[in-house]
Amino acid sequence: MSTATYTVKGMTCGHCVSSVKEEVSEVAGVTNVEVDLASGLLTVDSDGPVDAAKIVAAVEEAGYEVASQ
Repeated sequence: MSTATYTVKGMTCGHCVSSVKEEVSEVAGVTNVEVDLASGLLTVDSDGPVDAAKIVAAVEEAGYEVASQ
């Protein structure tokens, strides 16, 4: 089990959170996704290490930007 955290910029509401969770959940190996709207913190649990570029791409697909990881 592996956990990674990222900071997402641009989220302003619950719909934003849902969009990010939905896209990141579709990344292969991801088992759980938590998003905190107030802090922008994205926590990704997975079976093993997941390529950070895939997480960043999923966040961008949802329409947001990863500030840091």
